[in-house]
Amino acid sequence: MPELSEEEHIEAQRLHGELARIKAEKDGAADELNNIMSWLNDKPIMAEHDLIRMASSELNVSFTDAKKALTAFPKEYSIQGQYIPDIIKQMRQHRRGLKGEHRTEIIKAIENLIFAYSDHLDSCIKSIYWVSDYAYPLKNMRYSESDLRKLHSVKEEKERREIIDCLCKFWEADLNRKNTPYNEEYSKLSKKMTKAKKEFRSYLSGITHQSIRKNWTEQGDEFILTKICENPGISAKELHERMPQKLYKRSSSQIISKSANRLGVTQISGKYYKLPNDIKKDLYAYTAAFIDSDGYITMDKNHNPRVGLVATGDRGKAFMMEIHKELGVGKLHLDQKSPQNTRPVNRLNFYSQGDITELLNKCRPHFRMKGKNADLLLELIRMKKSHKKADWYKERCNEIFKLMKYENHKDHVNYDFAQYDVDIETVAKLHNNCKMDVMDSLESIGVIV
Repeated sequence: MPELSEEEHIEAQRLHGELARIKAEKDGAADELNNIMSWLNDKPIMAEHDLIRMASSELNVSFTDAKKALTAFPKEYSIQGQYIPDIIKQMRQHRRGLKGEHRTEIIKAIENLIFAYSDHLDSCIKSIYWVSDYAYPLKNMRYSESDLRKLHSVKEEKERREIIDCLCKFWEADLNRKNTPYNEEYSKLSKKMTKAKKEFRSYLSGITHQSIRKNWTEQGDEFILTKICENPGISAKELHERMPQKLYKRSSSQIISKSANRLGVTQISGKYYKLPNDIKKDLYAYTAAFIDSDGYITMDKNHNPRVGLVATGDRGKAFMMEIHKELGVGKLHLDQKSPQNTRPVNRLNFYSQGDITELLNKCRPHFRMKGKNADLLLELIRMKKSHKKADWYKERCNEIFKLMKYENHKDHVNYDFAQYDVDIETVAKLHNNCKMDVMDSLESIGVIV
């Protein structure tokens, strides 16, 4: 198989990432957020500043952390800068000219996109904690993502109560109408519901778009992150030159450099790199694709498990740093000398059995080439952890070692398998000796040998 160039590797990795979860928040931060949201359950409607101050005092968290939890709102859901409803509209127009399987496929794609967008809107409603208990009447109103963002911008107690009053009027009339036959009373209740809807829309119309528009700092941060993800290796000067005129006048290369540091962007030799959100959403699918193409799953002669990712050059170094940051495990080895004296080699290696187990279990559904290697290593780690005294332990370790050599080098035409006592005609049959079922049986009856 011909070797790919670095650019082809990077493109392959990017595509794998696009086809393949934003990494879950750290456990401590998630627990803190859950505590604050649970605390809200029995709290009355009040001004946001007062509620944040109360949460900070009663939950013994900083004002900043309480504010972050109570004011968080999902990022705008778009694809390549296009608004989702607009994309759906375009897809429906395109569907008119299709027939047969192509039409069926695009119908499914539209349904999946609508489902994902509906889930996003539900998340937006849940983030507006003071209105989330009134989700039913709110969903019966006419609203958009922009309208929900306007609701999120309402901070004062009086304004919040007025909005909830509209929702409650609609909800009450709707409940009464369900048990009412179609008569004059039914008509009155329908008019009451329509009036409540108009009041709700009127109130939203009174909230200006300027009140929800991002400030200059937020717009600059968003531009910087977007452009770095789209153009890995871009410099502060290049970022400044590509800024819209309004941002360009308010910024400079020095300001951009400080903003990039604040945003946690990786910098290598004055160039900026950042993992795109699409990759973060499918982090383990992307990592599995990278291990398949430019990584390894193996074991040393002492039967110690080893997993690693390898990349060269500044882009490879930046990627190793970014993926290490997102995974939160592993050990970086940067700027190592290449055996061919070419560009420096950068590695992210995993040595801990616990880290390797977690990584391989999460990546396993996404492997296309090294799935068998992962299974062998997971079997080995489980044996080493709980079954070292089993009479079959040493023999199976040797079998796994041979299988690992075979799986890693079976496509190498001139590889010397004899040096490891591997018979390529029969070694594949050793997969049938897997001890996973044996260990399941032993552990199910509480016997650990």
